[in-house]
Order: sequence, then C-alpha cells, then structure tokens
Amino acid sequence: MKINFTETVLRDANQSLVATRMTLEELEPVFEKINKAGYYSVECWGGATFDSCLRFLDEDPWVRLQTMREKMPDAKLQMLLRGQNLLGYKHYPDDVVRKFVQKSVENGIDIIRIFDALNDTRNIRVALEETIKCGATASAAISFTTSPVHSLENYVKTIKELESMGAGSICIKDMAGIMTPLQVFNLVKAIKESVNLPVIVHTHCTAGLAYMTCLKAAEAGADIIDTAVSCFSGGTSQPATETMFYALDEMGFKTDLKIDKVKEINDYLLPTRNEYLQNGLLDPMVLTTDSDCLNYQLPGGMLSNLISQLKAHNRLESFNEVLEETPKVRKDLGYPPLVTPMSQMVGVQAVQNVLSGERYKNVGSEIRSYLKGEYGRAPGEIDEEIREMILGGEEPVKGRFAETLPPLFEKTKAELGGKARSDEDVLSYIAFPSVAEKFFENRLKKEENFASYTIEPID
Repeated sequence: MKINFTETVLRDANQSLVATRMTLEELEPVFEKINKAGYYSVECWGGATFDSCLRFLDEDPWVRLQTMREKMPDAKLQMLLRGQNLLGYKHYPDDVVRKFVQKSVENGIDIIRIFDALNDTRNIRVALEETIKCGATASAAISFTTSPVHSLENYVKTIKELESMGAGSICIKDMAGIMTPLQVFNLVKAIKESVNLPVIVHTHCTAGLAYMTCLKAAEAGADIIDTAVSCFSGGTSQPATETMFYALDEMGFKTDLKIDKVKEINDYLLPTRNEYLQNGLLDPMVLTTDSDCLNYQLPGGMLSNLISQLKAHNRLESFNEVLEETPKVRKDLGYPPLVTPMSQMVGVQAVQNVLSGERYKNVGSEIRSYLKGEYGRAPGEIDEEIREMILGGEEPVKGRFAETLPPLFEKTKAELGGKARSDEDVLSYIAFPSVAEKFFENRLKKEENFASYTIEPID
C-alpha cells in the first residue's frame, strides 16, 4: 500500500489560517526545502492567493509563480481553479478561461485542480480541456456536501462524467471539513470501483474529523491526501503532514515523503507562525475545533463571515436566527454546495432575510444571476415561488451561460494599451479590474522613484 502527500502550506493552509497574507519574501527561503521533501505535489497558487497578492501584498501573483517555479524545479506545482469562475466570483468567457490556463502552465503550473461550486461539469469542461491541451494534469474535483439530493450514486455519476472528459485524477474536496470517516470510506471505495483514476482527499480540521477521515480514506484506497506542515495545520487548515506520515507509516503505508526535510520546513516556518500569533494576523480561534459546522453544514470561514456581517449591523444577537435561516435559504436555492462563491451568496441572503424581517425582501444581484441559471445547474429543485417572486417574468438562461458571453481577452488588451505589459497583466485586470489597475499604478511609481534615485559620489 502506498499513500502520497500534497503540501498545502503555500496556498490553502496560508489561506485558511492567515487569510493568504504570507508574503513571497517570507516564503521564498523555504522553497528549496519543500522542493526536496518528496511531496507528490505542492499546492502553491490559485484560490485566494491571486487576489490577495494584488489587493493586500502589493505583489504580482505571476512573479510569485515564476519564483516558485525557479526555486522548486523538481516539485509538481499545483493550483486551485474555480472552473469557469477562474479565481474570481463570476463566470468568464471561454477565451479568457483558455488564456488563463495557458499562462498558468507557461509560468510553471503542473497540476490544475478544477472544481465548480455546483458540481456542474459543463463549467469544468473548458478549463479541463485546455489544461490537457497545454500538457498539464487536470485534476477534477467534486465539491463534497450533504443534502437530500447529494447521494453516493450522484457523486459517482458526476465522477464518471469527469473521467470521460479526460480528467487525470479525481479529488474529493471537503471544503467545510464535514466529511465523516464512514462517508469518505464509502465514497473513495465507490470511486475506485467505478473509474480507473487516482483519488485525492482534501478536507479541513474545522470539525475535528480530518485525521480520522484521512486514515479511513487511505484504508479505502485513496492515493493522495492533502496535509499542511504541522505549524500551519489544524483548525480551519488541513491535518499535519508529520502526524499523518507517522500514523500511516506505522500502519504499513509506503510513501516518498522525506520526513527529515519536512521537519526542516516546519522549523523554518515556526517562528513566522509565532509572529503571526503575536501580531494578531493568526487568530487562535481559527486553530480550535468548531463542531457547529456539523450541525449547520457551514464552512468555518462562512461562520466567521456571518458574525462579521451581523457585527457591522449591531445585530450579533441574531446569530442563532441566521444559523437557522441559512439551511432554509440553501433548500430554497436547490441545495448548492456551500463553497465559494455559493457559500457567500447563501450566507449574505440569510443575513438579509433576518435583518429585514421579511424573507427575500432584499436580494443581491448574485442571487438573481444564480436563479437565472448564470452560475449553472442547481443540484436540486429551486423553489419556484421564490424564483418567481425575485425574477418575475425574466427568462432563465438556456444552456451554458459562458457560451452567451462575447470574447473578452483581446478587447481588454486593446483597451488597456500600455498599462498592461504582458498577457498576464491583462488576465490580472480581467479578474480584478480596480485592484489590478491600482497595482499597475503603484508598480510604475516604484519604478519611477527608483529611476530618480541617484547615489552621491564619494569625495
């Protein structure tokens, strides 16, 4: 028996614990150690890293990727892509999706893990096809959740579709950390019996289940598990790499992991973790176990977001009411998995319903777009009374929404002119227009300041 490890400290652990605020300067010295540690892959890009680099860190995300490729030449670099949403919160035209995949691979990505918030395979197809065309591995993910319409049979049906589309591996993406040991055992076993592809298990420690879940996944035949080096593990992050290695090694599983190198990685990052605890960037609350997510099926990040929204309105006393309203909204909308962007949309609507005292009195544009079918097929039946109340006589989208969107890349490139120095800049702008434009302006100012700086001669 063999099990492989994907290290998440450069992306998901960073994102889950410190809101993706680890800088390239802080991380770069550890790249060489990660490169030699024997991981199956290193999840290092995508997700919220792109937005955070531009918005908060004043970094070019493409330069970060290029640096990681240079410093980790032997590692398989992996990213997370939200299908037709790319790294943003809306659907993009196919030309943009294809160009983004092309440039990601050109700049160093080996594996692209592609998922759709609704498990609508139509929203995965273009990114998956382009990944294969560019010579990278397309790892197709299913967003795991539980509901009356999410059954073992339906998951297997979706996975067979993904296999037929050319997926190189299948990832079970448990974004909320709610997958139980029995659920993962049955699901991994069913997948292994249905398709001939490597199976990856990704979960979070939020509810306290992750270590048990990963062990049962390995026993069921999973090929790869996602873990985080111990100082950035636990809580809303992944299980500790070292702990899982020792447990599985004792059980007789073989692995390519070099545990002495993993210790070096942890030793280097530990002072950074401690500094984050001291300055408040790492809140101890996110390192604790939160079993509420098992009762309400909500990701840990979604719970904290609900609290912040209620605090902003001085209505924190309504928290329990919002918790009760959230699954009702999810049911009304056809039981979408609570993963970005659906988790934000459902949560915001639940808060609005409670604050206004009238359900669906205030409805955001994203919910309207969802009800029109712009995000894809709902897993279950949408409440027709709710849809009619919100949309009135508006016609829903027929087919895949992205096919109705005109090409955007070349048009945007022409409009940007000299502001964009590369195709990568154009993609940054398309993903986050105002944020990228501000980044371009700051970049130019720094270069002008550097050019005007002169060293006085020494007499």
